Amino acid sequence: MGIQGMELFAIGVVIILFMAVLKQFGILEPMSSFEDSSDSDLELSTVRHQPEGLDQLQAQTKFTRKELQSLYRGFKNECPSGLVDEETFKTIYSQFFPQGDATTYAHFLFNAFDIDRNGSIRFEDFVIGLSVLLRGSVTEKLNWAFNLYDINKDGYITKEEMLAIMKSIYDMMGRYTYPCVRDEAPSEHVDKFFQKMDKNRDGVVTIEEFIETCQKVTHFFTQTREHM
Repeated sequence: MGIQGMELFAIGVVIILFMAVLKQFGILEPMSSFEDSSDSDLELSTVRHQPEGLDQLQAQTKFTRKELQSLYRGFKNECPSGLVDEETFKTIYSQFFPQGDATTYAHFLFNAFDIDRNGSIRFEDFVIGLSVLLRGSVTEKLNWAFNLYDINKDGYITKEEMLAIMKSIYDMMGRYTYPCVRDEAPSEHVDKFFQKMDKNRDGVVTIEEFIETCQKVTHFFTQTREHM
């Protein structure tokens, strides 16, 4: 897999996995088929955390009122406390990748959603991130992906951070993938990543370098498809 394929693969994995999460929550259904709700706001029960008002969430996301109501019902059914902790998150992902070990990747993904770093994901965190992944612009998706790769949240991606993410992806996909993945493949992909993105050769990738390179890759693939 070349550098372009690696970048798109890593971003695509994020989206695919969250489609899996939606299925796990029982809330992946055609948006047009959502049932009407007589409630004028989110249905709230006695929970440890109650989300922000529906109007505020609608303003912060690209979901409609009905979609938010349906998402919340599914979220509340699976997480009555209103919060998802890391162990629950890991358990969900492990079910979808029985041939591999999704624990480490789920840890990184959980931290990307746990905006305030308090060890739990609120419904607001979940739905705002989901809105970006499903309906955000290319730049918004890339910003979110950069946050995933920036493990220590210092505004830079180092080789060590990218290698940790890539290894976790390969661990999650398992050793029985076809074609077989060589043990040195993650390290090779990280080296290619930095050759492509680290413009000033300072050993780290900034958000500007990341977005610029990925947008060029996306534009290249778009133009290629149009001329096929």
